[in-house]
Formats: sequence, C-alpha cells, structure tokens
Amino acid sequence: MTLTTFVLAQSTNVTWYLVPLAMVISLVYSASRFELPERILRRAIWLFLQIIGFMGVVFVLLWVLSYKL
Repeated sequence: MTLTTFVLAQSTNVTWYLVPLAMVISLVYSASRFELPERILRRAIWLFLQIIGFMGVVFVLLWVLSYKL
C-alpha cells in the first residue's frame, strides 16, 4: 500500500458508505419478502428512499440542535 493510497483512505468520509449500505439492505430485505422481480425492485427503491429520507431528517435535526454550540 503506497502513501497516497493511505492518505486517500483516511480522507474518505465514512458517510458515503451509508448510500450503498442502504441500497443493499433495501434490496435484500425486499427480496426476502417478495418473489416477483418487478415488485422486489419497486419495493427496494421505495425502502431505499425511506431510509435515505429518514437519515436526512435525523441529520437536519441534529444539525439544528447543535447549531451555535
């Protein structure tokens, strides 16, 4: 591992891992509940949007509460 790779790994924001994690969770959960591929994808997209929306609301709430601390 080179020094530049190590520096890039340290500067990567961990928050970006939440998007693919939410995608995988919603897809696996939907696949375990439904059988038709169209229904799996439709439900996975809806669940993904709900997860991201909820995390966005929590982020904004925490940001507002920590303002001027």
